[in-house]
Order: sequence, then C-alpha cells, then structure tokens
Amino acid sequence: MPPPDEAARGRRRRAPLHDPVYREKYAINLKREFPRIPFYPDFWAWAEWGERLMALHIGYEEVEPWPIERLDEPDEKARQAGVALRAILKAERDNGTIRLDTETQLTGIPAEAWDYRLGNRSGLDWILDQYKEKTPRDPTIREKFNTYRFADYKEKVIDLIARVTRASVETVAITQAMKNARR
Repeated sequence: MPPPDEAARGRRRRAPLHDPVYREKYAINLKREFPRIPFYPDFWAWAEWGERLMALHIGYEEVEPWPIERLDEPDEKARQAGVALRAILKAERDNGTIRLDTETQLTGIPAEAWDYRLGNRSGLDWILDQYKEKTPRDPTIREKFNTYRFADYKEKVIDLIARVTRASVETVAITQAMKNARR
C-alpha cells in the first residue's frame, strides 16, 4: 500500500476523468482504451474536485442527508382490510417527488439529483428499481423463498434516498464547475 500522500496524489490525478468536456471530447477513445489523464493548468482546483468526488462516491453513506420532506397519509382501506401497504416506488421528476408506498411520499428532491447518471439512469432511479418487490414466476420459489417486503426496509430506503440525493446534487455541481474551468 502506498504512503498516504501517494494515495492522495493518485486521487487528485483522477479528477479530470470526471470532466464532462474531457469525456465528451474523448468518448470514442474511452470506449476502447485506457484513459489518459491530462494535466490542466489549475492543478490544485482539479485536485480538490477529485478529493471531493472520491469522498462523495466512496463515503455516500456518511454524507449529510438532503433535507427531504416526508408526507405520510394513513391508508385506511389497507389497515381495515388487514393487508400490508402496497409498495409503489415511483418518481415524479417534474415536481420532485417520490411515492414509496400507499402511505408515504417524499418531496423536495431537486432536479439536479436526477441529472447525475450511473450508466443510463440516475442514482435515485437505481435505488427505486433495486428495492421494488419482484414476484418470482416459479410457484415453488414464490411460496418458499419470496420473503422480501419493502416495508421491512422503508426507513433504510428513505435515508439512502436522502444521502444519494446529496451526493448526486454535489456531484452535478462539481462537474458543472469542471465544465466551466479553464483548460
């Protein structure tokens, strides 16, 4: 393992790889070969951005949660019928809301949170997809092994959404600053 100062230098050198201008200019090359790291004139600004991006992406579980407002309206029909709440996990990007289940809705999610992409979808879309309840087709598997219920993880998902929202918004701000930086 390299000394701490060597590891920090390595993280600083990777910041240009997140630069939107660099990624667009060399998109074809990046698909077929290893990236080449350019040396920009304002090295220390890029180093700071690289440190911040690494902290956000590696330690996203420790970042301060984004102040999301939680609205809970009891689902009287489900409670009277004695059935579990139905998981929805659907986002409405236009008004910044996420509907978790028949009772809970999260609001106050900024548009920038949807702009940060992990491949072809945002981090929030990824979370919503991963925590959906999926029913196996095979009846034996469905009967014996289908034990996942969203309600058991609801609080964890709300916290995760708030933290990923913070990481996404700050990542978009950093990459926007990179886009405007001199090269």
